[in-house]
Amino acid sequence: MTTTTRGYEPSDNLVSLQSHILAEETKYPSATGEFSWIISAISLAGKAIANKVRHARLQDVLGEAGAENVQGEKQQRLDIISNSILMRCLGSRASVAVIASEEDEQPTIIRRGHEGGKYCVLFDPLDGSSNLDVGVGVGTIFSILRNDPSIHEAEQTVCQRGATQVAAGYILYGSSTLFVVTTGHGVDMFVLDHSVGSFLLVARGLKMPRAGKTYSVNEAYSAQFPDGYRKFLAYAHDNGYSSRYIGSMVADVHRTLLNGGVFLYPPTKKNPEGKLRLLYEANPMAMIVEQAGGIAYSGDVRTLEIQPAKLHQRVPVLLGSADEVERVRSFLK
Repeated sequence: MTTTTRGYEPSDNLVSLQSHILAEETKYPSATGEFSWIISAISLAGKAIANKVRHARLQDVLGEAGAENVQGEKQQRLDIISNSILMRCLGSRASVAVIASEEDEQPTIIRRGHEGGKYCVLFDPLDGSSNLDVGVGVGTIFSILRNDPSIHEAEQTVCQRGATQVAAGYILYGSSTLFVVTTGHGVDMFVLDHSVGSFLLVARGLKMPRAGKTYSVNEAYSAQFPDGYRKFLAYAHDNGYSSRYIGSMVADVHRTLLNGGVFLYPPTKKNPEGKLRLLYEANPMAMIVEQAGGIAYSGDVRTLEIQPAKLHQRVPVLLGSADEVERVRSFLK
C-alpha cells in the first residue's frame, strides 16, 4: 500500500503575530525590537478585550456606564473597561512615550524621550460599542507614531499627519477575533486561536479589489448629505449596487477591505466637519486601506496628508476600492 502526501510548503508554517513582527524587524539592521513589544502589548490587550466581549452578558458588563466621554457620547461600560486594559498593557512597555485615547480628554505622558519614550500610541478602545447589546461585531483601532522628544506638549506631539504613522491596525471582535496590521509594507491578517492563546497569520499582503458594487453608509442621514453624495447614492441605486452598513467602523471597513466597495461617512448639517476622529479612526484606517491598494479621502484632501490641529479633530471619511472612491469623488466635483 502506497501513501501519497502533499509535499511540505513553507506556507504551511504556523506563524504567530509576535514572531511575524520580529521576523520583519530583522530586515532592518537598525531595529531594536522595541516596536515588537508595543505590538505585543496591543495583542495582549486584544485578547483580554475579546474575552470581555465574549462574556459581556454573562458578566453583566453590557449597557451604559452612566457618563459621557470627552466626545459627548454616552460611554458603555465596556468602553471604560477596554480603555483601562489598553492603558495597563501599554503603560508597562518601556518605549511608549504617550498614550492617547478616544475616551480621554488629554493624552497621557508615560515617559519622556530621555527616559526611552520613542513611540506614541493612539486608539479607539472599542469602536461600535453601542452595538454590543445586540451581538454586532465591534473592534479596537490603533495608530503608532514616533515620539519627537523636542516637543514637550503631549497633544502637540501626537498631532502628526497620518502619513508619518509607523504602523496602524485594528482588532475585530466578531465570529472570530481578527488582528489586521500594517507597518507600511502591506497588510497582514491574523486570527486568534484560543487553543494556543496566540494570533496566527492567515493572510499576508492583503489586496483590496479595485472595484466592488457595494457601498456602506448610514442612509438615514442622506437628506443632510452634500449634493454630491446624494447624487452618488442615486447612481448606486440605479446601477445595481448593494447597501451594506453595520454601524461599526471596524466591521464595515473590514468587509470593504476583503470584498471591495466604498465606505462613506459624509459631513452632515449637524456635523459639517464630519464625525469620525482623524487621529485614531480615520488615519489608521486610511493607512490600512492605502497599503492594500485602496484610496482614502477626507473632503477633497487625502486623509493621510491632513495636518491635525487637535487631538479629537473630526473629519468626513471616504475610503475603499480605488475605482469606487474615484467614482464618488467624480460626483463631489
